[in-house]
Amino acid sequence: MRIISGVRKGRHIEPPKNFNSRISTDLSKESLFNILFNWYDFEDLSVLDLFSGTGNISYEFASRGVPDIWSVEQNFGNYQFIKRTAETLQFDAIHSVKANVMTFLPKLTRQFDIVFADPPFKSNLYYDLYELLKNADILTDRGIVVIEHDKHTKFTDFDGLFDQRRYGGVYFSFFKWKNETP
Repeated sequence: MRIISGVRKGRHIEPPKNFNSRISTDLSKESLFNILFNWYDFEDLSVLDLFSGTGNISYEFASRGVPDIWSVEQNFGNYQFIKRTAETLQFDAIHSVKANVMTFLPKLTRQFDIVFADPPFKSNLYYDLYELLKNADILTDRGIVVIEHDKHTKFTDFDGLFDQRRYGGVYFSFFKWKNETP
């Protein structure tokens, strides 16, 4: 795994061999960030990274200058890895939170510009997560939700879907409920 762009561009990050997480591919990650870069000024964002796994997405946001990133991961080993890696890379913008996303979201009292969620592909969390995100007051007026998923998860007719992209076996579904443009 490597950081694609920003102040830590090219930096390789090696999770332990027994790491329990699927890592977003460089192609899908680079494509996602190219899209987001066209919509937002990264130095002025707040980001919520749900099901953070390795922290791969959080590191990419931090490397590109996002000043406020919450990285939420339930697995204690993964949470510790994210915390240590953020410290090693001197990414003070990353606030690592150990929590179950599904119980954490309803308690959240602040808003974010981008919410990125990457639940385990083989889970049955996608549609419940969508409902939680849609009904929570966690997006700023310009805020969007990006859900990473596989081909078996279909959001085609869901309220708020405004874009969907495919990169190999990875899909990104983009949602907004408050605004017309990101």
